Amino acid sequence: MIIRKAEKRDLSRIAEIFVFNNRINYFPIFKQEAFSFGELQVVSLIDGYFGKEEILNSLFVAEENKIIKGFLEIRGTEIVKLYVEPCFQSGGIGHGLMEYAIQTLHTDFLWALEKNTRARTFYHRHGFLENGERELEEDTPEYLVKLIRKS
Repeated sequence: MIIRKAEKRDLSRIAEIFVFNNRINYFPIFKQEAFSFGELQVVSLIDGYFGKEEILNSLFVAEENKIIKGFLEIRGTEIVKLYVEPCFQSGGIGHGLMEYAIQTLHTDFLWALEKNTRARTFYHRHGFLENGERELEEDTPEYLVKLIRKS
């Protein structure tokens, strides 16, 4: 597996991974059909988010056998997004992305949905622990928790 800076040609795959993960992991929590199956579409995500120059410059992909299997979005020392294609989860892709984020990009914090226990368990295994900060996820009753990594 190689991890590299994302390029424009990668955006449809990145958006696809994000959409599928959102539907699998967040729809059961938020139960917002109109968002998850209406607004949240690959093309609109590319046009409205991932395709923006400042976002594209903060994206990294995990590629194996010429297939993008996961991606990271980094802002400063924050992991903004870390997603692995559901078909490839539990196969070391997330671990590789996390180690790259820590070792190469020197990340030290992230925010995770409080109810996303699977993700929080993954982050704990990589040394990210809740620091007590919480904030509401925008336009929802659900909380995000801040996790920090001690050097």
